[in-house]
Amino acid sequence: MSVVAFAKNGQTALSKGNTILDTAVDRLEKIEWDFVSAKTNYLTHNLHPYPAKFIPQIPNALIQELSSVGETIGDIFCGSGTTLLEALQLKRHAVGIDANPLAALITRAKTTPLSVAQFGVLDAHLSQCRRLAERINPDEGDFFYNGVPFVSSAWRPDPEMCEFWFLPHVVEELAELRALVNAIPDDAVRTLCAVTLSSIIVVVSKQDSDTRYVRREKSLAPGETLSKYIAQLISAIEAVRELTDLIEARFHCTVYDRNILDTPDTEPFDLVVTSPPYPNAYSYHLYHRTRLLWLGADPELFKRIEIGSHRKYSAKGPRRATEETFKSEFETIFQWLRTRLRDRRHACFVIGDSTLSGERIDNASLIAAAGASAGLREVGRFDRNLCATKKAFNPKIGKIKTERILILRKE
Repeated sequence: MSVVAFAKNGQTALSKGNTILDTAVDRLEKIEWDFVSAKTNYLTHNLHPYPAKFIPQIPNALIQELSSVGETIGDIFCGSGTTLLEALQLKRHAVGIDANPLAALITRAKTTPLSVAQFGVLDAHLSQCRRLAERINPDEGDFFYNGVPFVSSAWRPDPEMCEFWFLPHVVEELAELRALVNAIPDDAVRTLCAVTLSSIIVVVSKQDSDTRYVRREKSLAPGETLSKYIAQLISAIEAVRELTDLIEARFHCTVYDRNILDTPDTEPFDLVVTSPPYPNAYSYHLYHRTRLLWLGADPELFKRIEIGSHRKYSAKGPRRATEETFKSEFETIFQWLRTRLRDRRHACFVIGDSTLSGERIDNASLIAAAGASAGLREVGRFDRNLCATKKAFNPKIGKIKTERILILRKE
């Protein structure tokens, strides 16, 4: 149900010039936000797994109703770039911010069309990988060069980490693939291939899944890592071809690999659509750790600045993050956002409740209060039910079954 502020005379406390936007919020209230049967993996949305991302139909509806063609859409917790991809295909410019270096990399790959020449570079890289695969001796059923197990001379992360999380032959194949990716001369193509490599790392590791940071044995034959990468790359190339055919060159996407609390200097926004981290629900630095290490990034740096991290909220002692921590962080964010968001424009937040110290926390209300302190007034709030297979959170705090779409307007 929509929550709209009213003036003392019973009329909405909105200026007459905002009538069109009032109508847009009214239309948004009538949407069935569950989108139960909606297709969510079109274009490059399925380029890389990313837990707890929202479905593209949510930002699509908000962007269509609350912005116009040619305007700029911001996502200040851009994650895997869902909002930004929707903005581009709806003929808007896009700006994303995320402190997670993997998120920034995925978003760049997901939102970057390629030229004919760049697809040629991709094809050359794919051919290199196939030639490597052809050197496997099929009679041996193993990854052998003339009867000798393959050993890559390329760089790999910390040996103890590799030994704990990966089979020996998987390490060698990942190292060789990483070297081939790093040798790609084109930045955009190299980014796409790095994201493709990252997308298979958890699958070929001993990490249980993207949402369970526990170790279990997996059966992976030598050469299987290489074949998974090739299959994923073929799929990625097809998705980017579709993206390239659809996105007009005049619309651009800018991604900032920055901590939002550092108040990055971005271009102004006409609309913000974002899904912030739920406090105590997830630790991206932990579940993405092996990926970050293989990409040459430092997960410890991200760990120290990650907002909402389960590790911070479940810690013991006086430094433990609390409900006030989350509210204070958003008060800082809104003071910055007020300088970025144009007057009388909207900031939309998709977020559910959290459980902190056994108590349910209404995160939407916390964000609304923080926004109000910076002059962003709540004009709409809608509930939606989550599909159990679409979101994943720490099971110790319980399944989050619903979330809210909160709409604030800068006065």
